Amino acid sequence: METLVGKILEYGDTQPEKKAVCFKNVTVTYGELKKRIIGMATLLHEMGIGKGHRVMLNAVSKPEYIAGLLSIQYIGAVTVGIDKFAKPENIQDIWEMTQADIFLADGKKLPEEIRTVSLKQLYKESVQEQEYIDYAEPEEGQLCELIFTTGTTGKPKGAMLSYRCIYANMLNTCNGIRMRGDDIVLNPLPLNHSFGMRVLRSTLYLGATIVLQSGFTFAKEIETNIGLHHCTAMVCVPASMEVIYRQMQEHFATVIGQLRYIEFGAGSVSVDMKKKLLRLLPDTQLFNTWGSTETGGAVFLDITNHPDKLASIGRPLEGIEVKAVGLDGNEVAAKDMDTAGRMLLHGRMRMEGYWNEPVLTDETIRDDWLYTNDLIYIDEDGFVFMLGRADDIINVGGEKVSPIEVENIAQEYDEIKECACIGVDDPEGIVGQVPVLYVVVENGMADEGALLKYLANRMEKYKLPQEFIQVDELPRNKMQKLDRKALHRMYEERGSVDLMNPIICNLLARRSVREFTDQPIDNRILDMIIKTGYYAPSGHNMQTWRFTVLKSQDKIKELKEITRAKAEERKVHFYGFENPQILILVSNDRRNKDGIQDASCAAENMMLAAQSYGLGSVWLNPLMTLCDEPEIRELLNSYQVPTQHIVWAAVALGYPKVPGKLLAKKENVVHFVES
Repeated sequence: METLVGKILEYGDTQPEKKAVCFKNVTVTYGELKKRIIGMATLLHEMGIGKGHRVMLNAVSKPEYIAGLLSIQYIGAVTVGIDKFAKPENIQDIWEMTQADIFLADGKKLPEEIRTVSLKQLYKESVQEQEYIDYAEPEEGQLCELIFTTGTTGKPKGAMLSYRCIYANMLNTCNGIRMRGDDIVLNPLPLNHSFGMRVLRSTLYLGATIVLQSGFTFAKEIETNIGLHHCTAMVCVPASMEVIYRQMQEHFATVIGQLRYIEFGAGSVSVDMKKKLLRLLPDTQLFNTWGSTETGGAVFLDITNHPDKLASIGRPLEGIEVKAVGLDGNEVAAKDMDTAGRMLLHGRMRMEGYWNEPVLTDETIRDDWLYTNDLIYIDEDGFVFMLGRADDIINVGGEKVSPIEVENIAQEYDEIKECACIGVDDPEGIVGQVPVLYVVVENGMADEGALLKYLANRMEKYKLPQEFIQVDELPRNKMQKLDRKALHRMYEERGSVDLMNPIICNLLARRSVREFTDQPIDNRILDMIIKTGYYAPSGHNMQTWRFTVLKSQDKIKELKEITRAKAEERKVHFYGFENPQILILVSNDRRNKDGIQDASCAAENMMLAAQSYGLGSVWLNPLMTLCDEPEIRELLNSYQVPTQHIVWAAVALGYPKVPGKLLAKKENVVHFVES
C-alpha cells in the first residue's frame, strides 16, 4: 500500500532539489531527507531495532525529528512521540507501558534502564557512507504510530494508528482543506499531538514544504517565517490565533493576509472570531477541522464559503459517516438541540484501539463505529453542530443548556474578549444546575447589568448565567484547549475569586496601550501619578533617579522620530506609540548599580496609578540602549537630563483610543520550594 515513507523515497528521486523541511535558516530538500531517512534507519537496524519494536523519540520541532520519525517507519518499527517538555516520570511511565526498546532524545536526564541515544548524533551520522538496508512496504493493518492522549482520569492512553488509518487520515486532510503540492505550510504545533502530526504527514505526502516553528509564543517569529520562507498556509489552534492577533494588532491583516489558507484544529473557533477573521482576511481561505487523536481530521468546515454555518463544526468528508445515538445506544434522528445524541464516527481513518487497553477499546469501538462523548445534532444540509461533551451539558430543571451556545452568544458582546460557561449546583436547590459564565474582558471591569440585559435579549431565560466571574485568563491545556475541569475546580475552591479586590483587579487589568485620544490629563492626576513613581522602593534609599516629564507634543514627536531612526540604524526593537499626552523619562545615575531596578519599580508604580485613573500607558525601553547616541543625548541635555544618567524607561500616558490587549502569559515560571 502507499505510505508516507514510500512517497518521500519517490520524491527524493523525482524532485530531489525541492524543499521538504525548513526550520529557521536550515533547509532540507527531498533528496537530502531521503538520504537521512535511509541512513538513520540503517543505524537503528545496526542497533537491533526492527519490525514491531517501539521507538520513543523526543518531539522537537526540528528536521532531525522528522527524519528520525520516518526512519523508524522505514524499518517497520513503531514511533512513539514524546512531548519535548515531558517530565522524567512521564517518560518512564510511557517507556514501561510500551515496553519501548530505545529513546531518541538529547539533554534528558533519565534512569539508566531507559536506553537513550542522541537524536542529533544519529541525524549527523546518517549521511556517512554505509551499506544501506532496503525498504519493505508494510501491511495496511500493521501498527505504525502510538500517539498518547490523556483521558478523563488523567491516565495516558496510547491510540494505535495503523498504516491504513494514517493513509486515510492524510487523504482526508489533503481533501478537506484542499492542500496543494506547491504549498509551504507553517506548522507551529507540537509534533507529539495528533493535529501537528496530521498536518506534517499530509504536507510531505503531497510533496509540499513544511516550515517548523516551536510554538506560538511570539507573533514576530510567525511574521519572520512567513516572510523568510514565503509561506502560503498556516495551521493554528483557536486560542493561539487570538494571541497572534493581540500581538500583531494593526499589522495582523497585512502579515496573515499573505496566506492562501489557515486551518484551525484542536478546538472550535468562536463564532465571534470567525466573523472577525472573515472581515480581516477576505483573501485567505479559512478552515476549522474537527478531529481527535482517535480519528484524525474527520469533519471540516469551510468557514469562508459557508458564513451561514459558523456555529457548526462542518460536514464529514466522503467515506466518513457520522451519526448520533441516545442514552440507550440506539440511533436517533438528531435534528436539533432537543433531539441531540452522542456522536459516532465510521471510516478507515479511525484508530485500531488503545494500547494494552482491551476493555477501553471495546467500550470505544463497537460494531466498527467509534463512540465519542460529544453531543451533536445534524441539520438538513448535513452540517454537524456540537453542543459540547456530554458531561459538560448543563441540566437546568430538565432543560439542556449547551455551554458552547452560551459562549458563542456572550462572545459577541463588545466588552468580552473570551468566555467559558460551566454548570454548577443550583444554590437554591430547585433546578439542579445553573449556568455560570467566566469572562475575560477587554479593559477594566465588565458591567454585569448591561451584559445580563444583552444576553436576556438573545437566549431563553433558563440559559442565562446566574453568576459572572471575571478572570484574567481562562485555563487551557498544552494544546490551548479550554480546560473546563480546571474551571470547575476554580469554582469549587473560589479562592482566586474571593481574593479579588480593587487593587488586585487594577493589577490584573493593566495592559499596554499605544494609541491615545486628544483628551488632556488633569494636572492633579498627573502629579499623583508622578508621586507614586518617586514613592517606589530605591536601593539603599539613594533616590538618584530623575523623572523628566514631556508635555509638549512637538518635543514628544521629535524624540520619537529621532529614536525610531536610530533604532532602525542600530537594529534595536522600537514599538511605537501614537499621540500620548505625556511622556515620562525615568533615568538614573549610571554609577548606581541599583539604578535599573529603581527605575523599573518607579515606572511600574506610575503605570498602575495611571490604570487606576482610567488612563492607558506603555513602557518603552529603546532609550536605555540609545540614550548615548549623540543626537539623542543632545535632546536629553536640552531636557536637563544629567549626562551621567541612563534613561531606563520612557512611560507614555494618555486616555486609550484603542483598549490594550492581553498578551500570552507563561504559566510554567513559578516554582515552590516548600521544604
